[in-house]
Amino acid sequence: MKEKINEILQEVESFATDSLDKLEEYRIGYLSKKGKIPALFGDFKNVVPEDRKEMGQLLNELKNKAQSKLNLLKDEITTKKETSVDDDIDLTRPVEFRDVGTRHPLSIVRRQILDIFDRIGYTVAEGPEIENDWHNFSALNFPEEHPARDMQDTFFVSDDKTPSAEKIALRTHTSSVQARVMENNKPPIRVVAPGRVFRNEAISARAHCIFHQVEGLYIDHNVSFADLKQTLYYFAREFFGEDTKVRFRPSYFPFTEPSAEMDISCKICGGKGCKICKYSGWVEILGCGMVDPNVLESNNIDSKEYTGFAFGMGIERITMLKYQINDLRLFFENDIRFLKQFEGAF
Repeated sequence: MKEKINEILQEVESFATDSLDKLEEYRIGYLSKKGKIPALFGDFKNVVPEDRKEMGQLLNELKNKAQSKLNLLKDEITTKKETSVDDDIDLTRPVEFRDVGTRHPLSIVRRQILDIFDRIGYTVAEGPEIENDWHNFSALNFPEEHPARDMQDTFFVSDDKTPSAEKIALRTHTSSVQARVMENNKPPIRVVAPGRVFRNEAISARAHCIFHQVEGLYIDHNVSFADLKQTLYYFAREFFGEDTKVRFRPSYFPFTEPSAEMDISCKICGGKGCKICKYSGWVEILGCGMVDPNVLESNNIDSKEYTGFAFGMGIERITMLKYQINDLRLFFENDIRFLKQFEGAF
């Protein structure tokens, strides 16, 4: 038996490989239940009693050396495999990105709107989403009894006992940013104010308690309604296409006089009539008008020297028209199936 132990020991000590498959053959051949070393342990019962102590020590040493050799070679092969570089890999090749994210459709349209007005000299102004009564209502010529001040339309942060002048609310429009701009800047003023606004409305396919607006303000000497119309004609044709038809209808807003709503020819049916345009061929996209003299005076701008116009549009409405989306709630649900449709859009 001693000769067999020495013979197998020499085989173990001389064994070398860099292949995990060969190493597995080594393990099966020497250490598995049917391997050479377990077979020697099976023959141990035939050893005479006076030699058993010596043979037992030699067998244990052989088993330990065989196991150590297995562990050592396995570590070396694994380490070499992890640190080696395949010769076929080109490390200078650009990375191929998969499942690249995309901008949200509202962000895409917001950016496009701002780019159009940037080209005609408008700068971007922003303000707080939690606003006081003065900038949200009073500075914009909202009388005390105006329904927009009612809890049904506005999310007030302060309680009912708080005096109107001290009330705090989530802003109902980005017109509050216009009030802050007029308060802190002298004409000429030419700004667009994008942002999120809040109104206490029931959520449906065409309404939400949270939505986004872009409002514009231009104040200077001799600004007229004709300037307002030409600005909005330019925007509509740049955004919706040269063939877009535009019309203005008289309306009312507390902070503009005269006021109007602007419609464009329906881009879905081509003006023939559909559910989106209520079969009229026209879709309202924004409100506008000449800044009321009371608003100018409230913000320390001389209404006898300066005139101006303002307009405001909902980004959701514009986005729905552009991409023919019929449910406003999709913008807030983060459904991957919906958002993936805008990959590559900027």
